[in-house]
Amino acid sequence: MDFKFTPEQEAIRENVAGICSKFDDAYWLKKDDEGGFPHDFYDAFAKEGYLGICIPEAYGGSGLGITEGCIMMQAVAQSGAGLSGASGIHINIFGLNPVLVFGTEEQRKRMLPPVARGEVKACFGVTEPNTGLNTTQLKTRAVRHGDKYVVHGQKVWISTAQVAEKILLLARTTPLEDVKNPTDGLSLFYTNLDRGGKVQVREIHKMGRKCIDSNELFIDGLEIPVEDRIGEEGKGFRYILHGLNPERALLASEAVGLGLVAIERAAKYARERIVFNRPIGKNQGVQHPLAKCWMQLEAARLITYQAAWQYDNGLDCGVAANSAKYLAAEAGREATQVAMMTHGGFGYAKEFQVERYAREAMIPWIAPVSPNMILCYIAEKVLGQPKSY
Repeated sequence: MDFKFTPEQEAIRENVAGICSKFDDAYWLKKDDEGGFPHDFYDAFAKEGYLGICIPEAYGGSGLGITEGCIMMQAVAQSGAGLSGASGIHINIFGLNPVLVFGTEEQRKRMLPPVARGEVKACFGVTEPNTGLNTTQLKTRAVRHGDKYVVHGQKVWISTAQVAEKILLLARTTPLEDVKNPTDGLSLFYTNLDRGGKVQVREIHKMGRKCIDSNELFIDGLEIPVEDRIGEEGKGFRYILHGLNPERALLASEAVGLGLVAIERAAKYARERIVFNRPIGKNQGVQHPLAKCWMQLEAARLITYQAAWQYDNGLDCGVAANSAKYLAAEAGREATQVAMMTHGGFGYAKEFQVERYAREAMIPWIAPVSPNMILCYIAEKVLGQPKSY
């Protein structure tokens, strides 16, 4: 086993850190206070060609793997951009994989290059107010009329819908009562997000990541051309599942990066903060929590890259990807809280950034799948326990 990154992978990490260095603490503090999508940050990554890192070269990307995607996203979060920066480009890294795997050649050529170039922003429309993680019970309906589908329904927690031009939308095309298997009858579309007409977008005000909007969508008569349906009608649930594991690895890498920058800042503060005529980092009560957090983050990092390696090599990565998401989220959340405590009262002050990290660390802990659901998955798939939900 070789745990060392290749020179090419190290170059990705260094280049990404270089891009992020142009966006300092003051930039992210302003974004956290005022909101507004970080267009200039997004454009900087588009200019350097990183938005298509996992998209094949034939469609305008770099053709690299989830491993390289994880390296990139960890570096983004660890730069101090945190989840505010990572979430702004997250969907570009792997969100359109269903188009790549299940779309037609015409769809790949039409849909993927604009995303790789950063010319089009997309959002992901699956979650609904009354179904949560029970995706087979989605209520949003897409009814075919000739060469188009007409969609009615609601979606919730849709990131970047205030600025996105496109949406990857999962909707039911066959009523639930008319299918034998509840996973059937759901179809996937990649189409225009008609914010000015058939789709109302209402922003949800939340505790963190203000510059990346989260929204409710109210869809009333959105028309989608048949040519914007991905794959077969009724098979969309299977297409969505194909991308869940690599997305969990990517989110885990972001949580690790967020935790590491919090610990790095706390360790620096502990070396410099003098109380009772000595640096507080000389006290084991400060040292030990920081050391423990670093070890937890390193363990989470290792299983994250194990999951990415398994996916890139065509192996089953479900257990590793879910474990990575769980462990990284837990480690990142604890690390940000320890960083705040290390700073004492100043940890509550925005200028030191760690309180922002603590708020953003809640995102990978809660979404896109809860820690409890992951525990159920591991209990069932690894330990042979009966399915509990």
